[in-house]
Amino acid sequence: MNIRKNIVEIIALLFVILFLYTGISKVMDYPVFKEQIATSPLLAPVSRWISWMLPLSEFVVTVLLVIPRWRLKGLYAALGLMLIFTGYIIFILNFNEQLPCSCGGVLEILSWKAHLIFNGIFIALALAGIAIGKRLMQAKELPSSYS
Repeated sequence: MNIRKNIVEIIALLFVILFLYTGISKVMDYPVFKEQIATSPLLAPVSRWISWMLPLSEFVVTVLLVIPRWRLKGLYAALGLMLIFTGYIIFILNFNEQLPCSCGGVLEILSWKAHLIFNGIFIALALAGIAIGKRLMQAKELPSSYS
């Protein structure tokens, strides 16, 4: 098996672990997660919608990443989620660092600045996975259905 294929699979696996972990954490402690979302001035108006849509989105992206023919779409979706999360963190850092993190699980202990770094790493991983996956398709090392 090609090393570039392995790299894409490892990147996808890291996202699967991340999104499954945070999604399950949010669902397992749903009342707290919902309350934390409702305390955000940016998210409060849509907190009821976001409180169920966010874990669902994480689970859907996980499914995309697990199925090889949808993996590249999953990496694009993972990148989109990470960019949204990062935009929210930038908002928090500029307006109210005292808001609780509603990320789920052990990630809640990170500072907002540490979250920004963490997200930056995962954004870079998603971009790398997308770039490598596209090259593999062009080299016909992956079926075109991989996209």
